[in-house]
Amino acid sequence: MARRGKKPKGRPINGWIILDKPKGMGSTEAVSKLKWLYFAQKAGHAGTLDPLASGMLPIAFGDATKTVPFVMDGRKVYRFTVRWGAETTTDDTEGPVVHSSETRPSEAEIEARLADYTGEIEQVPPSFSAIKIAGERAYDLAREGEMVEIAARTVIVHRLEIADCPDADTTVFEAECGKGTYVRAIARDLGRDLGCYGHVIELRRVSVGAFGEDDLVPLDELEAAAEEGREELDAEAIEAGAKARVVDFEPLDEYLVAPEVALADLYEVALTDDQAGRVLSGNAVLLRGRDAPAFCDEAYATGHGRLVALGAIEEGAFKPKRVFGGKG
Repeated sequence: MARRGKKPKGRPINGWIILDKPKGMGSTEAVSKLKWLYFAQKAGHAGTLDPLASGMLPIAFGDATKTVPFVMDGRKVYRFTVRWGAETTTDDTEGPVVHSSETRPSEAEIEARLADYTGEIEQVPPSFSAIKIAGERAYDLAREGEMVEIAARTVIVHRLEIADCPDADTTVFEAECGKGTYVRAIARDLGRDLGCYGHVIELRRVSVGAFGEDDLVPLDELEAAAEEGREELDAEAIEAGAKARVVDFEPLDEYLVAPEVALADLYEVALTDDQAGRVLSGNAVLLRGRDAPAFCDEAYATGHGRLVALGAIEEGAFKPKRVFGGKG
């Protein structure tokens, strides 16, 4: 007799929460916290954010986890503050100072260097980073005292500009960059080029892919929504040590963003109910209409009021490559 698989624990919800991650919380910790709050079956995040950084950490539930790569490949915007006069082992405030200088750059001197850090540039990631070296995370090796040699890699910085110059010691920047870019490395290298050294003292991510600042939700707001849906216990239950559970998830679910919002840069194929049924069965459907493209490498299809599939358009037909069969 065939053994039945274990029933997944949790709710089969689908969607994104665009968390405004507080400083001091790791990305994995944030995912675990939200998975617990939502009692979700499946969760993941789109791009690690350092514990010392705050801001946007898109967290996906259910079918939205299938769209994570599209978010991770999207542009990201960071606001960060550099303190001049010192370089640290970690390129932020966590590590000890290894180089120092009394020199301070003028705004004009900084501005003159920014063009060197835009476009396609070669960048050596920080030793304390999540990059893997022979299967080990670079920051784990660095913390164990090992010399970490990380090769330079090509990254894209679409925009780098001065946002503020509060005083001679600090400059606030805003950077819009592609996947794999480290703004801590920009601060380190810019400080070296200016002959004054530098490291990041504040870092905040304000947008990722299709998600912007207006989508951000603070953790305490989600916790308040969970509290709103928590059951009330009588005195006897409390005395017995019972813990209240969230029984009404509607206040929390109002914060969910539909999975397809992450795919805003892709072509959308709007399906009829009949077409959606065929695509959900793995079949291609012919696209009609004067404006329908004949070819498209990446597209997504919606129908039945939700995301149905990811795929491509070939010879005027949408061909599904990944079907979204979850409910919710």
